[in-house]
Amino acid sequence: MSVRQLAWRALYEVLAARVQRPEWAFMNYGYAVPPGADGPALSPADEPDRLCIQLYDHVLRDADLRGADVLEVGCGRGGGSSFIARDRRPRTTTGLDLSRKSIALCRKHRRAPGLSFVQGDALAMPFADGSFDVVVNVESSHCYDSMDDFLAEVHRVLRPGGSFRFADLRSAPEMAELRRRLGEGPLELIETSDITERVRAALDVDDDRRRSLMEAWIPRMFHRAFAPFAGFRGSSTFAAFESGEMQYVSARLVKSATV
Repeated sequence: MSVRQLAWRALYEVLAARVQRPEWAFMNYGYAVPPGADGPALSPADEPDRLCIQLYDHVLRDADLRGADVLEVGCGRGGGSSFIARDRRPRTTTGLDLSRKSIALCRKHRRAPGLSFVQGDALAMPFADGSFDVVVNVESSHCYDSMDDFLAEVHRVLRPGGSFRFADLRSAPEMAELRRRLGEGPLELIETSDITERVRAALDVDDDRRRSLMEAWIPRMFHRAFAPFAGFRGSSTFAAFESGEMQYVSARLVKSATV
């Protein structure tokens, strides 16, 4: 494991250890639906996390998961895996994350039919070949040492005809390379969408709420370092989305049914 990946793991271990509140279920930047469009119907309990949930809804927008075995790689604090299990009704939903403390939080706080959590590396997943019908990866791959190795692992654990649903951010030069790797990898690239403006809009709309949660949940000593990570207005991350220096895409890929 590289120094880079160890640093990301250490960050998430610290956050899971220091902030164990079950209300903090999502860590993605969110997705604001286009003007005039309707978001998904949510329960009152899920409504505070609407923008984060809408990113998952966008990624899975045309997927019928009933009866499927679904894997979320990089499940974080488990909100996305829990939403998938409760809303899309797959047969099983498995959340995988490198952080042991995050997985402990998930096992403690996230409950849904067929939902389970496993600690493990996205580049060496602890699953047999052909274990899943759908693999989901939301705002996590930028932490990995090798996108090629990750895509090879996704291909390995998917069943023939299985689907990979993906969303993440990169700098503009890195995004060009990411698109190339998605297109030339072992999975067939069906579509990509530039959702940068939808993600930036979500950060803008949700700024006040996210700042209040930082004040309430994150120890003050971490506030300055947390602001760019959280993408607050005025942060370098938010400015990079505004300028186009940072981009965000979603993608749908499939494994050949004849493999």
